[in-house]
Amino acid sequence: MAEHAAGDLRLSGLAKSFGDFHAVHPLDLTIDQGSFFALLGPSGCGKTTTLRMIAGLEPPSAGSIHIGDRDITSTRAYQRNVNTVFQSYALFPHMTVLDNVAFGLRRRGDKDARTKAQEALDLVQLGHAGGQRPNQLSGGMQQRVALARAVVNRPDVLLLDEPLGALDLKLRRQMQIELKRIQQEVGLTFIHVTHDQEEAMTMADTVAVMNHGRIEQMGAPEILYDLPRSAFVANFVGQSNMGLGQVVDRAGDDLVAEVGGTRVRVPAARSTRTEGRIFFGVRPEKVRIHENQPVGAGNDLKATVTDVSFTGVATQYQVTTESGATWAVYEQNLDVQPQTVRPGDVVWLGWDPAHAFAVDPDEEAAKEAAEAVG
Repeated sequence: MAEHAAGDLRLSGLAKSFGDFHAVHPLDLTIDQGSFFALLGPSGCGKTTTLRMIAGLEPPSAGSIHIGDRDITSTRAYQRNVNTVFQSYALFPHMTVLDNVAFGLRRRGDKDARTKAQEALDLVQLGHAGGQRPNQLSGGMQQRVALARAVVNRPDVLLLDEPLGALDLKLRRQMQIELKRIQQEVGLTFIHVTHDQEEAMTMADTVAVMNHGRIEQMGAPEILYDLPRSAFVANFVGQSNMGLGQVVDRAGDDLVAEVGGTRVRVPAARSTRTEGRIFFGVRPEKVRIHENQPVGAGNDLKATVTDVSFTGVATQYQVTTESGATWAVYEQNLDVQPQTVRPGDVVWLGWDPAHAFAVDPDEEAAKEAAEAVG
């Protein structure tokens, strides 16, 4: 029988190797009790292996796992009060929805299994569906049943392994909101593994970006997006306009860098290095298109428009700078008026230097991240 062990989840020097391949390098990580935590990264980065070690489905090669003061490193999976929700719902087709949810409680002899199962279905807004069979429900409803079955056991940690991957885009977005609501209501520790950066940033309090078995950066979603600390994170979490440059001067609190034949500024506090080669970056929605060179903007580039796409809430522009780099610009559609910028137009790009950032010039990592999200 699983034993409760309330408290923070602590991974200390946790590592996993398969022969000569290091799937997870020694990892030190504390996940606060009651928080919604996301492990984000491309396929093969080590996030699912980490999840399986926490669940007890994969023995670690080194390190330890604690929940509160209890060491669960060598505890068998069924002895840990840790539940997992997978992408495949794994519901029993011959049982009703209510019986599916109550199954684990009944096996443990819980006399209130039916009442607790009904409460869990009410929590996921499926209280009316208890008498139905899983095949009578939509994919999104089946995923909510699987979540109710996990939550009803009140695990110390609930693991979510790409749980929304099988849903269509609209359902996935609805379930993102639902998962966050449920986590806040029950107050359990949720650890969500995903390769979808929008999914991680929508739901999680803290996101850890993994790459090649290591955490590249961890923090609140808005911090990861606004101030990435590596080329990989800059390209994997959202989209970035980036260019290789060289720091050539200082201007107060700003670095002055030569990027693609143009001088740009970036606050020193927003750069991981203050001299030598850098990757300069700015997010597409921070850039503005001007017909003439902006005066006193501090950062500007001349470019040629190659594509204009109206997406409803915004218009997306693809432009080519004089150095040959391709940049993206997103402008919110605030006014009802025809677009005046057309493919072939020569324009100027401008942005506030305070919105720029710079990271170490890891070209291979930047390429990998761009391919992973592309």
